[in-house]
Amino acid sequence: MKGGNSKTDSRNSKLSVNKKPTKASKAAGKDPNKPKRPASAFFVFMEDFRQTYKKEHPNNKSVAAVGKAGGEKWKSLSDSEKAPYVAKADKRKVEYEKTMKAYNKKLEEGPKEEEESDKSVSEVSEEDDADDKSDEEEDD
Repeated sequence: MKGGNSKTDSRNSKLSVNKKPTKASKAAGKDPNKPKRPASAFFVFMEDFRQTYKKEHPNNKSVAAVGKAGGEKWKSLSDSEKAPYVAKADKRKVEYEKTMKAYNKKLEEGPKEEEESDKSVSEVSEEDDADDKSDEEEDD
């Protein structure tokens, strides 16, 4: 084939698309003290369902099988049967909103003076160790 692109050339050009920033770069900015979001009604249901499923199927080790069975059971439930799970989820959501308000208020107040500088503790201690060694050499 004269002048034609091979299949590998066209594949490589498709692969060299501009990449968006990965989630790993966003994860660095997350605050570990931030409250976790509340579970939805389905996940509240799954907490109970997992326990009953394990009792009925003690030999099953597949997480996917439990999830699939839970999903099918959830779909088959009527609204009145889902109501207790929806109520628990709503209660958790209200608690979450309260904790988020408190968390946001704490953030607005600003950082405390007790927080450490940008240097980690290990970097500071390494510098102290280096200073100690240089002092010992001067004493000789």
